[in-house]
Amino acid sequence: MPPRRSYDQYCSAARALDVVGDRWTLLIVRELLGGPRRYTDLHADLPGVSTDVLASRLKDMERDGLATRRRLPPPGAAYVYELTARGRELLPVLQALGAWGEPELHDRRPTDAVRAHWFALPLLRALEGDGLVEVRLDEGRFHLRVGADDGPVYGDGPAPGDPDAVLTLDTATCTAVSRGALTLTAAIRAGNVQVTGEGPLAKALREV
Repeated sequence: MPPRRSYDQYCSAARALDVVGDRWTLLIVRELLGGPRRYTDLHADLPGVSTDVLASRLKDMERDGLATRRRLPPPGAAYVYELTARGRELLPVLQALGAWGEPELHDRRPTDAVRAHWFALPLLRALEGDGLVEVRLDEGRFHLRVGADDGPVYGDGPAPGDPDAVLTLDTATCTAVSRGALTLTAAIRAGNVQVTGEGPLAKALREV
């Protein structure tokens, strides 16, 4: 592989950007925080990325120890990419970047793509405690692992098993929370978020 481009600066921020500063890399990390993904799934959920760029970024991430590629056992027999422990350490980086970018989420543009699970990280920032949460939106369902120390922090579709809490809300409310225009607590108090479930997390949310 060609040598990695570098800022050639003896600075931890510069060295970090040497690894994750290329276009698309952090968004690939966002997708892989949801667990192992096939190349075709990544391409489908990263609208606008070319196949060449995606393949190049994934190779860079393997080289830099952020992601690994492995073959699923039969009957799947497909290759998937997943984050290493080093790659998962980028979660707080993405969360800080997302919080900083909240004011940039103005009205959705006609060209803006959206996926239900893109709301996962903003909702994780809004939730405290530990537990499995299922989120039901107009756009679809996904689940969150609040307080997870390792492994995927979210996933597409309904929660596996019995979730500790289920949040039902419309996309407009979820967007307002993601933009920082509305807190999750205020949305629950206003009745814009329905909380069901008997886990400690659900009970705490109903008591806000």
